[in-house]
Amino acid sequence: MATDGQFEYESILCVKPEVNVYRIPPRTSNRAIRAADWKLDAPDWTGRMRVTARGKVAYVKLEDKVSGELFAQAPVDEYPGVAVETVSDSSRYFVLRIMDDNGRTAFIGIGFGDRSDAFDFNVALQDHFKWVKQETEFSKQAQAPDSTPKLDLGFKEGQTITLNIGQSKKKDRSRPQSSGGLGLLPPPPGGKLAPPPSSRSTNHNTQPSAGGSDSGCLLDLDSSNSNSVAPPNPTSTGSSDLWGDFDSASPK
Repeated sequence: MATDGQFEYESILCVKPEVNVYRIPPRTSNRAIRAADWKLDAPDWTGRMRVTARGKVAYVKLEDKVSGELFAQAPVDEYPGVAVETVSDSSRYFVLRIMDDNGRTAFIGIGFGDRSDAFDFNVALQDHFKWVKQETEFSKQAQAPDSTPKLDLGFKEGQTITLNIGQSKKKDRSRPQSSGGLGLLPPPPGGKLAPPPSSRSTNHNTQPSAGGSDSGCLLDLDSSNSNSVAPPNPTSTGSSDLWGDFDSASPK
């Protein structure tokens, strides 16, 4: 019977075109592993590394550069862990636990020529197992029953509710009008108040009826007086001449 892992898709997490493989001495104590103890100038194998994931398990595969033939692979079920370990004296070298089809394991050393390649390899494994942790928590929450009390907002039997909806009253904001039918104008900027236009129109309409005749009479009197008064010089000279003739005609 096929297992569930055989039906899962395999995704590629990281690909590096060149990686070096070293044969490392067996570990005799719990002392941290140092890459300086390896023969770094003479790697035992050089090829391509491809990191894949199938389900929750990641696989570090060492393949030939040209043919793509599998040299060795290491299944990784947690990181950091026993399957992939870092060394104490460099960030470009790791200890890898490889496994064959029969389940036999061995430890080898791998190293990258560029520090950025080692960084990408490290981040790819960290991101994958971060996703695995989140998926595990989500599945636990889905299976566990919700023990938190639920808020019941429904009406109980026989319970009623009353709503008071008041109607808004609109205030009468009609503008006041003056007796003349025109609104008051705002004061001028100078501060002096001008008379309302209604009073001006009233004065213009009422004054000519009463004062028009008086002014006309005054104008007529002035004109009659000016016409009745004769120029003094010609009249006085004429009268003096007439009296002068009477004087001259009197007996000497």
